[in-house]
Amino acid sequence: MKNTLIKKIIVFAVSILLVGTNSIALAQNIQETLTCKNIGTNSAPYNYYTYQNMTSLLKSYANNHSDIMNLTSIGKTYQGRDIWMVKISDNVSADENEPGVLLMGAHHGNEKPSYEVLIYFTKYLVDNYEKNNSKKPANIDPAVDRVKNIVNNTQIYIIPMVNPDGVEANSRKNCAPNHGPFGHSKKNTSYGVNLNRNYDYQWYLIYLHPQFYVPWTQIRDKGPNYHGPYPFSENETIAVKKFVETHNISISISYHTFNQIIFYPWLFTSKPNKDEKLFISIGENISKINNYTLTKHLNLPPWYRATIGGSEDWLYGRHNILAFLIELGNSHAPKEPKVVSELCRVHTNVNLYVCERAISLNKI
Repeated sequence: MKNTLIKKIIVFAVSILLVGTNSIALAQNIQETLTCKNIGTNSAPYNYYTYQNMTSLLKSYANNHSDIMNLTSIGKTYQGRDIWMVKISDNVSADENEPGVLLMGAHHGNEKPSYEVLIYFTKYLVDNYEKNNSKKPANIDPAVDRVKNIVNNTQIYIIPMVNPDGVEANSRKNCAPNHGPFGHSKKNTSYGVNLNRNYDYQWYLIYLHPQFYVPWTQIRDKGPNYHGPYPFSENETIAVKKFVETHNISISISYHTFNQIIFYPWLFTSKPNKDEKLFISIGENISKINNYTLTKHLNLPPWYRATIGGSEDWLYGRHNILAFLIELGNSHAPKEPKVVSELCRVHTNVNLYVCERAISLNKI
């Protein structure tokens, strides 16, 4: 209680100072939106999944392959959409003593490949596992045996759309109404929080050192990187929080777009974490698969600032989960089918490797 009161006092005191700081206000005044509307561009000819199409597909797979896959809602968005979580494992209804792998997409709703690669991966696992169990005598593809080993020895959790409201609106943020930057305004001032700034690890640092974090994390509620009135203020991040706190997760990947980069903690500071060598080992092997750059935010050019409130630092800092963020491709929503198909294919191999690494770490 005492720590919470101190934090509230710090936020209040610093917020008064920041209101009058024109330079910070100007730095945050980018892509401001007053409504939750489609601010993206048409992605045709590639036909990305809609929320409803994804829901129908996942329900069908769960019904037809209930031996290895189930589908549950871990929460609802402001607009009432379910936040779906897929579990794939050989004893899918049981919580086994096996390493958990968490894969997330679409913290930002306009980053379309981030969920597309996970829907593809879900289908890939289920379809190849079923091939292994078929009665057809055939030359089994080695990929089938690989999938069998992974499904039988891990518990894979996939949240394809953390932000389904944002996906439907093609918006970076979610669609909940804001009432000023600290939630105290009686009127609706804007819409949406950047969900990947709303996790609570080191969330208050922006009030102490805004020069390091603005504009990639923002206090101003109309900005694209607004971090919310307080940590875990949003239905979506609360859902992820409750899920993680009740499950045993070893490794996580959160998919985003774009820039072909692999990030690992810390994203808020250049200081090494206690598992730096392990992160680098796993990250370098991921890099060999997708040819992306392994780095930290603060190793990038000055315009790419550090961030606070991301899921990666929270997953690792609070729960000791080996959490990575992968920025897919070269655009938020590529239009070329071949580009998206290649992202799905390559990152299926990334996901398979991460599952296998989780198995090996569990044996140490």
